[in-house]
Amino acid sequence: MGQGRVTDFATLDDMDVKGRRVLVRSDLNVPVQDGVISDTTRIERGSKTIAELGAAGAKVIVLSHFRRPLGQRIPEMTLQPVAKGLSNALDGKPVGFADDCIGEVAKNAIAAMKNGDILMLENVRFHKGEEANHPDFAKALAALGDLYVNDAFSCAHRAHASTEALAGLLPSAAGRNMEAELKALDSALSTPERPVAAVVGGAKISSKLELLTSLVDKVDTLVVGGAMANTFLQARGFAVGKSLCEPDLVTLARSIDLRASATACDLVLPFEVVIAKSLSEGVATRTISAGEVPEDMMILDVGSAAVAETVRRLSLCRTLLWNGPMGAFEIPPFDEGTNAVAQAVGKLCRQGKLLAVAGGGDTLAALTNAGVADQFTYLSTAGGAFLEWLEGKILPGVSALNKEKNLA
Repeated sequence: MGQGRVTDFATLDDMDVKGRRVLVRSDLNVPVQDGVISDTTRIERGSKTIAELGAAGAKVIVLSHFRRPLGQRIPEMTLQPVAKGLSNALDGKPVGFADDCIGEVAKNAIAAMKNGDILMLENVRFHKGEEANHPDFAKALAALGDLYVNDAFSCAHRAHASTEALAGLLPSAAGRNMEAELKALDSALSTPERPVAAVVGGAKISSKLELLTSLVDKVDTLVVGGAMANTFLQARGFAVGKSLCEPDLVTLARSIDLRASATACDLVLPFEVVIAKSLSEGVATRTISAGEVPEDMMILDVGSAAVAETVRRLSLCRTLLWNGPMGAFEIPPFDEGTNAVAQAVGKLCRQGKLLAVAGGGDTLAALTNAGVADQFTYLSTAGGAFLEWLEGKILPGVSALNKEKNLA
């Protein structure tokens, strides 16, 4: 994979944190509307590391970005409402808030902390040095702590000051969320129990090109769904009507198809599809063979016979990676294919027959819609980092931790 194995870097188990100032880089970039957090998943996951450090007597100093202020102080992009959300996730334990993440404001707030206290610093992206990975900004952050914990796997593909440079300035370790993500991905792709399958859906091959190319060499079965399957169908000579398709990538799809054959990877496309004249609720639908799509119709989901065959193939596997929906799941009834396959995978996981790791893009929304978000072995809240890991890329935030360090 290029990142190194999970065992190559420290975790909280390797740190003596009592009385130490511990900088924790979390990803608390959550949706906030009028001061109300609509999805607390990232806060809840991040709270585990924070709670553990606090209980061990650390002075816990939380760093995070929030939206894209581009180095400007924008009041609407303050982390202050998120501090309240973190307090709620910690069963009401107080979470202090400092109006800056460096300088005297931050130093004074930290100086007033007692062992076990938790303090959130203001949005690191209010400073241009964060996204520029500027060494001076990283040093200003490092001056505030004794130890560094990176718990933000979802930001690990960005070489920013608080995710990459800071790890080189303080004794560092992975937080529990980072550790869980890496262990799940390691077991699913670096050291998987075979056969290994992948389900890759979504709208465009262009956005998943590197992923598809990488997976063809790593998995035994590759199920392609969503609108990107239309380009593969066209590459195999099937008419796809008005379906969303990328004609300029047909040659590329054909080369991936051929590569799959050469590597003995079983590339599975929907041989039966659900079609309609438009993507809208209440529209009349038909289920037909993939090669019989009329010119005025579009493919919007995978048919029930193709679902059954996909489930049969996945049931023969021991490990599964899932990224993207099988159809236009946002609008019923075009969520039925995704729901059926996801529910079958959830059942296999519950029975202990399959290890399934999912993440990226619309995946969490699709699996939540299917009612199986809690049944998969692991759901990653990361988008870009999840995809880049699957593509085999080195993630700066992970490789920065992958060093022998003195954690005394």
